[in-house]
Amino acid sequence: MLSAVIKQMALLGGEWVLYLLLALSLWCAAVIFERALYFYSRTRGAVLLSGQITQAFAKNDLKKMKQLVNQSTCPEAFILKAGLEHLNLGPEGMEQVMESQRIHEKMGLEKNLLILGTLGNNAPFIGLFGTVLGIIRAFNDLAVTGTSGPTVVMSGVSEALVATAVGLLIAIPAVASFNYFQGQIKRIMANADRLSRLILVYSKKRKP
Repeated sequence: MLSAVIKQMALLGGEWVLYLLLALSLWCAAVIFERALYFYSRTRGAVLLSGQITQAFAKNDLKKMKQLVNQSTCPEAFILKAGLEHLNLGPEGMEQVMESQRIHEKMGLEKNLLILGTLGNNAPFIGLFGTVLGIIRAFNDLAVTGTSGPTVVMSGVSEALVATAVGLLIAIPAVASFNYFQGQIKRIMANADRLSRLILVYSKKRKP
């Protein structure tokens, strides 16, 4: 009974898998677009802020440093702002506060990236599944049509392979985007760590 049900499902072919892949491709494109806009809006001015903070640190200009982080929307600025607002806690307390804010900012940057990673890893297998279903249907058509079978099979197999191609078409930009955004996150966090160390040094040499 179960084998009969599975056989009937397999004979439906892989057309429905193509519709699934189409939906996944739209989802993937939406996530990439949303993340690209988010990273663009959050990272503008980060390089300039880094240089200005370094200059303000060299001059021991606390007022300037606070002004810079309040005017910026990049993750580094929010991390530094958390530390500068808690100078009274001392270096150890400031480090913990900035680490907490760092984790918060990283969570925001990594939002929805799991979707891209999952699609990148699994879209080819979904496409392959559709191809297998299409081939099963093609060989079933061969058994039904008899002498005209070869033409039917070749046509069916060629259509079935489209699912694998579409799966790869989704996976490639998904993986590329995932790797790019992960690289951006590492760069942002490394820059935030560098600037945080400057703030901690300032706290240590600051007179109580």
